[in-house]
Amino acid sequence: MSRPDLHQMGVTQLAKALAAREVSAKETAQHFLGRIQSHGELGAFVSLDADVTLTQARAADEKLSAGGAPALTGVPIAHKDIFVTTHFPTTAGSKILEGYRSPFDATVVRRLAEAGAVTLGKLSCDEFAMGSSNENVAVPAIGLDAATPVRNPWDASRIPGGSSGGSAAAVAARLAPAATGTDTGGSIRQPASFCGITGIKPTYGRASRYGMVAFASSLDQAGPMARSAEDCALLLSAMCGPDLDRDSTSIDRPAEDFSRNLNDSLEGLRIGVPKEFLGDGVAPGVRAAIDAALAEYEKLGARRVAITLPRTELSIPVYYILAPAEASSNLSRFDGVKFGHRAAKYKDLADMYAQTREEGFGDEVKRRIMIGTYVLSHGYYDAYYLQAQKVRRMIADDFQQAFKECDVIAGPAAPTVAWKIGEHGDDPVADYLADIFTLPGSLAGLPGMSLPVGFGEGNMPVGLQLIGNYFGEARLLNAAHRFQQATDWHTRMPEGF
Repeated sequence: MSRPDLHQMGVTQLAKALAAREVSAKETAQHFLGRIQSHGELGAFVSLDADVTLTQARAADEKLSAGGAPALTGVPIAHKDIFVTTHFPTTAGSKILEGYRSPFDATVVRRLAEAGAVTLGKLSCDEFAMGSSNENVAVPAIGLDAATPVRNPWDASRIPGGSSGGSAAAVAARLAPAATGTDTGGSIRQPASFCGITGIKPTYGRASRYGMVAFASSLDQAGPMARSAEDCALLLSAMCGPDLDRDSTSIDRPAEDFSRNLNDSLEGLRIGVPKEFLGDGVAPGVRAAIDAALAEYEKLGARRVAITLPRTELSIPVYYILAPAEASSNLSRFDGVKFGHRAAKYKDLADMYAQTREEGFGDEVKRRIMIGTYVLSHGYYDAYYLQAQKVRRMIADDFQQAFKECDVIAGPAAPTVAWKIGEHGDDPVADYLADIFTLPGSLAGLPGMSLPVGFGEGNMPVGLQLIGNYFGEARLLNAAHRFQQATDWHTRMPEGF
């Protein structure tokens, strides 16, 4: 195998090549580090440490030589900068965590390391994972003097999606075979769609939240982003499992092999298509790609079933009450006292808090803290927060009613393709509306994924979202894998990379 071939390989291929000793982990790590440095204009990586990466790679080579190494031994991976890490800084995309280094690794990071993965570095994200475009960035990427949005490898004038935009861009540009992401309201599925890669959010509680900087605790969930469903299955198997001593929201359900059913037949699979997911707001190019994908599924033996999720539109106001409410509580810990940024000048303790937060938080974070504080305040809690929780339960009930008629639910991951950087300007609601199809599943805590199914307006990627019932990750991955065996959308690569 020649060095130029390495970045063309996905996680599964690389794992096999490394296990067969066709290539070394050190050579693989060096290859990807070189590519990261060569494509710094994307702004995907915010921290690198070649010494740490190569030390891990050499240790992986020793394990591979000894035999019996775990499945991911030597495979490079990059982590969204929302997961704390001992060997790399953690900023969550915010100035307020400037200079912070964690004394421990997040559980997801640790489990992937135990499975043998080699860490390439940390990836850019919207500040505290708040955003749909990766434009809410306060931390400069490697090689850049100022904080700038990550650029979509398919068109550098466009956003990669958010908040896991750095993760999606890095995988799409082949700067890493895989990356971790987090999904609170769609932040794995939407950027995966915009960048033409595969990403999956498991059932809430499947992957530990320990060491993941919190945005909205009842919604945040970690997941993998990679080239294919097969790759995601391998990664998710390593990431998931109970973590009851560290994470109170962790589900006491054993880890499982999500690859076990990948090749099962799709004959008779009932795919529910909600009428609310294909309405007037969906761009023509997106709809055409989704319709073609559903037709391909029918060729594979699946059956299309018309369903309804009547409270889809309510997911936006519900989410933007509940998530900011939780954020206003979670972000209260960032006050300049114990870690991160502290204002240089202040009069007293209260003023230090105020000045530190004013300097450290970006506009979108401040906006959500203010919304959250408002809806939790006396006189408004019952009118807003409590009502939103009731509607959230109704949204979850809608899904359970739908699953009586189908096995999986399908539709677009987003109503449009990736838009131009700055196109939404000072209109945050335009960004919020982009999550209309991913929010319902997040509010219900259901597993969901996005896989590339074609191209829409501007020749930009389109992702098909698949939503499963609780603990239905293996079925989703099976449906995605069989589609990818019959098509080649997931193998497409942007020019110049």
